[in-house]
Order: sequence, then structure tokens, then C-alpha cells
Amino acid sequence: VQLQASGGGLVQAGGSLRLSCAASGRTFSTYVMGWFRQAPGKEREFVAAISGTDYSTYYADSVKGRFTISWDNSKNTVYLQMNSLKPEDTAVYYCATKPSWRRVAPTSEYNYWGQGTLVTVSS
Repeated sequence: VQLQASGGGLVQAGGSLRLSCAASGRTFSTYVMGWFRQAPGKEREFVAAISGTDYSTYYADSVKGRFTISWDNSKNTVYLQMNSLKPEDTAVYYCATKPSWRRVAPTSEYNYWGQGTLVTVSS
């Protein structure tokens, strides 16, 4: 199982970025895909999750209304559209996968992780 995150970069506050997470090695259509982030000196935190079964979504309060997670099953790829970015969104963003929709926020629930992509938001 491999997860490849991409799409990070430098953007000004108020701008947008779209992150991608390409999955390979198995069929993920019944799994849960999540996005997490880790800022310097801080613990990794949950951002958003989506179910491959019914496309249910769940967001951290800090990104609700600004970020949108989506899943293209034909490409085995999950996206994180990030709008109205703030300097506090600066972090390395990771995608991860787990087999069930229960407890989608804890990092310990996820079996496989991508390598991370850096998002820097300047003020």
C-alpha cells in the first residue's frame, strides 16, 4: 500500500491550494481516507476525512467551511481543496487510510500514511 501526497506550496493568506493523495497497492473504495497536518513544534492533528463507501465527510472545526475533501474513485485519489488559507494553516500535510468510519480523528486509528507535503501560508 502506497499513498503519495502532493500539491503543497507557498501561498499568500486568503489564497487556495489543492492537495492530492494518490493511493496504490489495493482497492480503497471501501476505506476511509484522512488528511492530517503537523506544524513545527506541534503534534499531528486531524484535518478532514472521507468515507469511500458513501462519501460521508468529517472536518476539524478549524477548517470547516474553508476546506473540502473529495474522492475520485476512478483515479484512486483523494483531494483536499483549501480555500481562505491562513498563516496558521502552515504545516506538513499528510494523507492516511483506515478500513472503517469509526473514530476518524485519532492518528492512531490509521494504518497507512503518505510522506507529507508542505503548505506554507504567508501573511
